[in-house]
Amino acid sequence: MKALIAASLIIPALALGGAATNACAGQQAKRSSAPAAHAAPPADRGVGAGHIPAHGPPPTPAPKGGVHAPARGASPPTFRDAPGHPEAPHVHAENDEWVGMQAMRDNPAYHLDHPWEHGHFPQTIGPSHIWRLHGGVAARFNVGGFFFEVAPYDIGYCTDWLWDSDDIVLYLDPDHPGWYLAYNVRLGTYVHVMYLGP
Repeated sequence: MKALIAASLIIPALALGGAATNACAGQQAKRSSAPAAHAAPPADRGVGAGHIPAHGPPPTPAPKGGVHAPARGASPPTFRDAPGHPEAPHVHAENDEWVGMQAMRDNPAYHLDHPWEHGHFPQTIGPSHIWRLHGGVAARFNVGGFFFEVAPYDIGYCTDWLWDSDDIVLYLDPDHPGWYLAYNVRLGTYVHVMYLGP
């Protein structure tokens, strides 16, 4: 009889303990998948602040009147198109316009003699998957055990990225074979990145 009473007290206690453990584990899962806890840009500026574009940019049409590529060695342009918007290429939150794609279309800095020389990124890209940066620098950074590098021409556009905690979304660059676009969810800016492998 004592064993039955003891069992009737222990089983509910174990169930409550398991429920508490599961609740804590659930909170931890939410916390680890939540955006990094650092200063976000003001939401009213129309760029970043957690916005994720519903799609990557469309292919940019060729400019009328021929190609107007920047000269080799020219400084990267600024893309500030409104007060409070960044100088880096960015996406407008209200309409998912990829600011900067037209100007970069024919830039020889993004030409690769051997596109996809390290293969294609084998994981999910697009708005359905947010990747957390796990260390590194622009020249070689880690997302989920896979490595990328920022295009040398774009290095100046990502000096405010947090390489150990920012969230990014990867999109295929429709204009430059061999490149992806890494979109920073916190800032609303993007840069060209090349997949290096696991």
